[in-house]
Amino acid sequence: MGVIFDTSVLIAIERSSLNTDRLIEGREDEPFGISVITVSELLHGVHRADSEKRRLKRESYVEKIIENFPIYPFDLSVARIYARVWANLAKKGINIGAHDLIIAATAISLGFSVITSDMRDYGKITGVKVEQFVR
Repeated sequence: MGVIFDTSVLIAIERSSLNTDRLIEGREDEPFGISVITVSELLHGVHRADSEKRRLKRESYVEKIIENFPIYPFDLSVARIYARVWANLAKKGINIGAHDLIIAATAISLGFSVITSDMRDYGKITGVKVEQFVR
């Protein structure tokens, strides 16, 4: 089974100055990647930096991620899964952010699990295997 890395994991890696190679340790034979939504969230962080130094550091990190991680699109297959999962959650009165739902739908469409440091929302989504990221 492959893995999709949630944005929270990549932010945790950046903040702790760990090498991104640590993410795939022991998973070398598994496909892995990130959702295009994760790229959007990381770039958002670049543009929100409170100093030029921090912006440049974040931008360098994000570009390294973009160069080294497969990026999975929000395509029709993912959109169909996203809509179904969103509707099922809404029927239960559960509200989860669109970005996390898209990341989960991407993982479901690929048959991958999601690795996250924020289990709160992903644990509510039926059909996606979730793994806790531990530093």
